[in-house]
Amino acid sequence: MSSEEYSITVRDVSKRYEIYDRPRDRLKQFALPRARSLAGLVPRNYFREFWALNSISFEVKKGEAFGIVGRNGSGKSTLLQIICGTLTPTLGEVRTNGRIAALLELGSGFSPDFTGRENNYLNAAVLGFERAEIDRRFDEIAAFADIGQFLDQPVKTYSSGMLVRLAFAVQVCIEPDILIVDEALAVGDALFQKRCFERMERLRSNGTTLLFVSHDQESVRTLTNRALLLRKGVMQTIGSSAETLLTYRKQLHEEENAAFDAAAKFLKDKALAAKAIGKQAQVESRGDAPLVASSQAPVEGDPEPAAEISRSAGLSFGDMQAEVVKVELFNAAGEPSSHFDPRDAVSIAIECVARCDIGHLNVGLRIRNKEGVKMYSWGTLNQDMAIRAGLREGPMFWDRDFKAGDRFTVMFEFLCGLGPNLYEIQATVAQEGKPYYAEQRMLHWVDEAAFFTVTTRADEYHFGGVLDLRMQAEFEGKE
Repeated sequence: MSSEEYSITVRDVSKRYEIYDRPRDRLKQFALPRARSLAGLVPRNYFREFWALNSISFEVKKGEAFGIVGRNGSGKSTLLQIICGTLTPTLGEVRTNGRIAALLELGSGFSPDFTGRENNYLNAAVLGFERAEIDRRFDEIAAFADIGQFLDQPVKTYSSGMLVRLAFAVQVCIEPDILIVDEALAVGDALFQKRCFERMERLRSNGTTLLFVSHDQESVRTLTNRALLLRKGVMQTIGSSAETLLTYRKQLHEEENAAFDAAAKFLKDKALAAKAIGKQAQVESRGDAPLVASSQAPVEGDPEPAAEISRSAGLSFGDMQAEVVKVELFNAAGEPSSHFDPRDAVSIAIECVARCDIGHLNVGLRIRNKEGVKMYSWGTLNQDMAIRAGLREGPMFWDRDFKAGDRFTVMFEFLCGLGPNLYEIQATVAQEGKPYYAEQRMLHWVDEAAFFTVTTRADEYHFGGVLDLRMQAEFEGKE
């Protein structure tokens, strides 16, 4: 494929920063290495290297929607700034085809003493627009920003929400070839975010390339086709948005477990140290020989270390102390089925097995359409919360205890009510530290656990949209 078919080409891009421990080291770095070279000595650096990006390579086709995900500090913003040209890579190269509009750091590119109107003209001029063209588009920009009389006030008086409204309006209303959005929409209100997503979808349909960065995984899944995962400046994976986000969730899960393990070890070591100090004090008070505490000595009452459990590859992750082993769908007659009408009753059976003695479980599911939009998520904990609140009656699943090897099945029943589409079921079993969503530990998450389709008969029962609201019409008139 020729380079003309790509909007963005990134080749082996790396970015190094120099970290100085003391201000005077900067002056030393400026003068001493050069002096040592002139004297025939080996130059010495007075800084530590920090590589924010390491050998990043990818291509984005024209008109493609591409996502970048990763934790804070993974290098996402640095990469976007290099693509925009506001940073220079230490190694590698970036090529872009077309006019770039970027929404990066909040307020970047705005002069705080200029009014919103003046910044509008300034930004558009920087992007290469003549004043007459800006005049022609100004009303559209002002209407989209919707900040009223504040348009003629200095932007230093704006709230963060007003600032992002104006910035986004300027960038999208000029219809760029490449639109880059970096988490800036997080400060906008729900209605403005909806309008932004609608405008981005329209730009995409008109051929604009979208580079989108967000911590909102559902937004990335919905807006983009492919995605890249960064971790500490290194590219972890690149592929379809669904695959990349699954890898990202696994990464987050493993890092969360590592943090919990470190916290538990700290508390355990602290308790051991306190116990040793107490015993030492008792020995000294009796005048006995000193006690030497060993960190390797077993502690009475401590559980045996759990056996290493292999994690399943592919479309699942978790601690695996309980597993989802089977997911089945049934129709109203109790027969296995994968095809439903919006009026049908649906039953989803999720069978699990406990791998150790465990309790406080929550078995749940998530339903997504083929576009990746989450239609619904629910679990046994939701029902338990309603029982605790006195809104319904029955036993709480959260109170149940399971022995190693126990198999149990939870049946979820509902009226379909979904629009015609292909749907995916994600199944989960988690341990909840409290009887509400506050302390969750994922034991097993399974993507693509099952699929089903929904269709309607256009001549009998039909509606538009993703959900059947069971709407009815009433009217007056002659028979």
